[in-house]
Amino acid sequence: MSAVKRISLTQHLIEQQREHNSIPAELRLLIEVVGRACKSISHAVGKGALGEVLGTAGSENVQGEVQKKLDIISNDILLEANEWGGHLAAMASEEMETIHLIPNRYPQGEYMLLFDPLDGSSNIDVNVSIGTIFSVLKAPDGVGTPTEQDFLQQGARQVAAGYAVYGPQTVLVLTTGNGVHCFTLDREMGAWVRTQQNIQIPADTKEFAINASNKRHWFPPVSRYVDEMLAGVNGPLKKDFNMRWVASMVADVHRILTRGGIFMYPADARDLDMPGKLRLMYEANPMAFIVEQAGGAATDGRQRILDIQPAKLHQRVPVFLGSKNEVERVTSYHNQ
Repeated sequence: MSAVKRISLTQHLIEQQREHNSIPAELRLLIEVVGRACKSISHAVGKGALGEVLGTAGSENVQGEVQKKLDIISNDILLEANEWGGHLAAMASEEMETIHLIPNRYPQGEYMLLFDPLDGSSNIDVNVSIGTIFSVLKAPDGVGTPTEQDFLQQGARQVAAGYAVYGPQTVLVLTTGNGVHCFTLDREMGAWVRTQQNIQIPADTKEFAINASNKRHWFPPVSRYVDEMLAGVNGPLKKDFNMRWVASMVADVHRILTRGGIFMYPADARDLDMPGKLRLMYEANPMAFIVEQAGGAATDGRQRILDIQPAKLHQRVPVFLGSKNEVERVTSYHNQ
């Protein structure tokens, strides 16, 4: 029996360019560099206590959140890997207050990279899956030195998005607008190997993910929807649901991409000036792009996430994403 042909990330990107003409050489090289950076982060994560990378760094990021050592290490790895290649005009990170310009000693490219260097930081020290999320935009035509304003593009204008999960296996999930594909890191070879193509999220589901400890703060549409799911087969939805909650967005979304489900991180009544917790540019937009490309849906409870016009770099939004029929149901409750 002949061996199954192993398709590398590079071969996949070249074949996608030939088929769809959607991945020019600069974008391919940029994605490959991000993939190499994720390998380095995976290596650092895998060392854990042996690499003295666990615990907090004694600092806070722009969001006022305590940074873990691995947050800073991952951020530095992504910055250093992507600075010199000539593919980028600028970068932005959830861990940095403003954008990171490409140093003058390097050529400037036509793309802009945004990333959450290490999603699920609360899980680092307890050895639960964490990950990296990234989004790629085109710099506006004729832009000289990019500004924050140049990054404030609707998610529908992303040219690529992806995430890595550092778990029992390290996987890289990617879309460039023609379906969603998954690559697994072959640790012996140090190579990304395509292991799933054209992933599709089932339209119906019996699983949901939400932090139920916040129930007392939820707004009525979310309470109504979760109560209906909890009512099970005798309730209005006529089926029993299971709840899964990893508290790493990458892990929760990857489960949904693999077997369906709905992920919810709603706004709530605790702080009416904070419309949700997840960041539009670094988390919601790339995940919404991936989920839609896999046949799912993603809204802020009222409108499609990819249609939101960002007002600021670190803007937060409520997020409902996953199996299409359930996302549409909870969105309809908000719009009623």
